[in-house]
Amino acid sequence: MRCLVTGATGYLGGRLVPELLASGMQVRCLVRDPARLRDHPWRGAVEVVAGDVTRPPTLDGAFDGVDVAYYLVHSLGKGADFEAVDRDAARAFGRAAARAGVRRIVYLGGLVPRGVPERELSPHLRSRAATGRALREGGVAVTELRAAVVIGSGSASFEMLRYLTERLPAMVTPRWVDTRIQPIAVRDVLRLLVGAAGLPDIPETDRVFDIGGPEVLTYREMMQRYARLAGLHRRLILPVPVLTPGLSSHWVGLVTPVPSGLARPLVESLRHEVVCSERDLTRWIPDPPGGAVGFDSAVALALRRVRDDEVTTRWSSATPPGAPSDPLPTDPDWAGGSLYQDVRERRVAAPPDALWRVVEGIGGTNGWYSFPLAWTVRGLLDRMAGGVGLRRGRRSPGRLRVGDSLDFWRVEEIEPGHLLRLRAEMRLPGLAWLELTVTPDGTGALYRQRALFHPHGLAGHAYWWSVAPFHAVVFGGMARNLAARAENR
Repeated sequence: MRCLVTGATGYLGGRLVPELLASGMQVRCLVRDPARLRDHPWRGAVEVVAGDVTRPPTLDGAFDGVDVAYYLVHSLGKGADFEAVDRDAARAFGRAAARAGVRRIVYLGGLVPRGVPERELSPHLRSRAATGRALREGGVAVTELRAAVVIGSGSASFEMLRYLTERLPAMVTPRWVDTRIQPIAVRDVLRLLVGAAGLPDIPETDRVFDIGGPEVLTYREMMQRYARLAGLHRRLILPVPVLTPGLSSHWVGLVTPVPSGLARPLVESLRHEVVCSERDLTRWIPDPPGGAVGFDSAVALALRRVRDDEVTTRWSSATPPGAPSDPLPTDPDWAGGSLYQDVRERRVAAPPDALWRVVEGIGGTNGWYSFPLAWTVRGLLDRMAGGVGLRRGRRSPGRLRVGDSLDFWRVEEIEPGHLLRLRAEMRLPGLAWLELTVTPDGTGALYRQRALFHPHGLAGHAYWWSVAPFHAVVFGGMARNLAARAENR
């Protein structure tokens, strides 16, 4: 059986692909930028095609020979017209699948609260439900799985729970901490997604299925149980009625690495009780012998993966690094536009591999080797402007791959032992990169560092010249301290 997977660069898609391969499926990945899959360990076992669900002409040919197509993309509330964008993309996907004779579409949506009119749902949940309907317009059978909170290492829901609990021994919280939720472990989500490919072609499987774990908990109970499993003291939680979803999302964005733009749809989804109303899918995909994974086991597994540096994908994997049409800093004459540069070079009395280990370990808990206060302030300003800030950290403390998020940067290119190029994802009036290179130099190494900025309009030029006076401290200090770290390893 051949499966087409969208969202393979994201959190769930990146984990689903190896599960499908392990079950004996042939896998084709539809991605906007194939380069972002280059460093995944399963890349050589899959077929990759370039395409964008928001640009229907790019879907031609992607479904050829496909039996089952997985739709795992959504905009999570980005932009004022995100509902229309999601709906139109799903409609185009469904119609393209129908033209190619695809047997089934499998879609993961959000669990909808019982008895709540759709107009009263959060925009995020309303859009997820509308996406399922749009996929069906092409006439292909759609198996739609609806889940609430997904618990797994690297998931946005888990990171939100983790950081709220770990950083706040006492907290004033919104009322949604007492909302009943049915969380589900990511490994159960993946098990059901894989199983959905083999469902029989009968009308009873062309429908919506609720999926959830074995327990129904409030968010307060989830935080207290997380605290116990993480070895923390019991948390003091005081819910108040004045925190709206908007204020709650900013509160979550302040305390956790999850930016407010992503936190808001997660928070809004918790306004209503989200509990499964049926378990019909177990008729065709029964629970494993030991039963579905419980909340405590899911958290313990996630914590172990975080501590053992085994997080394969993170919520931030899905954040796009920019339009594929954006020029690169290597373009000849730089596409005819302005390009400001700050270049630093240092000869380092350390082997090239020792210097490279420091370069590849930059960011996250290791920091940026210069003027920590300046980096912290820049991250706070970015979060205040609705950006991602510095606290996304890293997927792995010591290893990077193309597509990884790295604080408010994204790994755009990596040549092990030689080149690391990062593209900025902070809010800027232009495009920015940070490029670090290591070259053998006699018994030591040559370190070269370039900060590049392509301004957009007058605001972009003004921005560069306003921060230029700080470059000697920030970028000069980075080159100096990074080299010293390599020499002292």
